[in-house]
Amino acid sequence: MTSLAAFVLASLVLVAVPGPNLIYIVTRSVQDGRRAGIVSALGVETGTLLHVVAAVCGLAALIADHPLAFTVLRYAGAGYLAYLGVRALLRHSPPAVGAERPTQRRLLRLYGDAVLVNLLNPKVVLFFLAFLPQFLPTGLPASDTRARMLVLGAVFLSIALALDLCYALIGAALTSRLRGTPRRARRLSHLTGGIYLGLAALVFI
Repeated sequence: MTSLAAFVLASLVLVAVPGPNLIYIVTRSVQDGRRAGIVSALGVETGTLLHVVAAVCGLAALIADHPLAFTVLRYAGAGYLAYLGVRALLRHSPPAVGAERPTQRRLLRLYGDAVLVNLLNPKVVLFFLAFLPQFLPTGLPASDTRARMLVLGAVFLSIALALDLCYALIGAALTSRLRGTPRRARRLSHLTGGIYLGLAALVFI
């Protein structure tokens, strides 16, 4: 129980610290409304589910044994954030903040972007590569290790989903304050793009 409590606390800290996942959910919720924020949160946690599956199947350990693979994944994440940033900066005519409900096609795009943002998030990758194994007892049979990893992954997923949905609702609440003209929406898009580019640049520091 002590180990589980420590894991829960570590998970809360990881999800609460601002990073690509949090920034993506909040900005999408602010720009496109509550529905888009919730869809983005679900996309991010779909990525978390895939991280859990990869860890249980041994893919995380395989990447940990090959530093080059992690480096490639890390730079791929930075590249995708840079792509999102440039796309936001070059968006010519964003709708006014909260002016209309996003289309089904746009929601699917936001969901897909969210999945990739999390899959390529170095913070989450490091959590499953280096931190999660510390909560697994040594000397257990492989089946028991995978079962415990699955339980811890489910705990982390539950915590992350709850907090991410809260972020989506907070972003949606900010929409009413930022609601305005297309000019204000363009400024928000430029701010969003700058944040994404800044997060991408942090990878190289």
